[in-house]
Amino acid sequence: MKKGTLKQMLVITDGGSNTGEDPIAMAALAKEQGISVNVIGVMEEDVIDEQSQNEIEGIAASGGGVSQIVYVKQLSQTVQMVTRQAMTQTLQGVVNKELQQILGASASKMEDLPPEKRGEIMEVVDELGETVDLEILILVDMSGSMKSKLPTVKEALLDLSLSLNARIGYNQFSVFLFPGKKKDVEKLMDWNPKLESLSTIFPKLTAGGITPTGPAIKAATNHFVQKKRSLRGMLRSDEHYNEESGM
Repeated sequence: MKKGTLKQMLVITDGGSNTGEDPIAMAALAKEQGISVNVIGVMEEDVIDEQSQNEIEGIAASGGGVSQIVYVKQLSQTVQMVTRQAMTQTLQGVVNKELQQILGASASKMEDLPPEKRGEIMEVVDELGETVDLEILILVDMSGSMKSKLPTVKEALLDLSLSLNARIGYNQFSVFLFPGKKKDVEKLMDWNPKLESLSTIFPKLTAGGITPTGPAIKAATNHFVQKKRSLRGMLRSDEHYNEESGM
């Protein structure tokens, strides 16, 4: 089985989208590009309304990801849990597809296998979870109601970075904000193996304005796609250089 790279989007928000494209439709487009979209709804007390909750669950469902609604104080452990859960879910999906090709209709899913075989395959999934390369693009809601939650978001992301650095696989992170200072979406940090630089950036951020969740998911998907294209371009340039130099 090829190791490959897992692509995840992690949306951290405390309310419903209120401008731009439909975030549920944008999450479906991300899934088509091989990106799973996970959503964490952050609440102070019982303040996430039913509409926001439905949107959070809908984005994750159409984006093939995981959703969770939590109180601010639980955010740090939840960010790690959702990331791990989404990795396992994606890897299980990959394994199921391979099983279907190998076994055909006789046993198309892991659940159809005998318990001992299922256990062996879950061991493979766990091992892949530690060794597979991981790209996580984090989208942070910067609307007015998130202002008091930003210090906790920062701590949660630093904890995530530390917990994932213990893996064997290579991690890369990118962070986008929505809304940005001048646009619906703003890139705060481009692809980087560490999130530690957020410590200096986050205290300077100011929250306020609308919640363009759909445009944010769309921009994040484009960022993944552009990364793939630029990598292909580099490889092609390298091939061209090798041909020219006779290497």
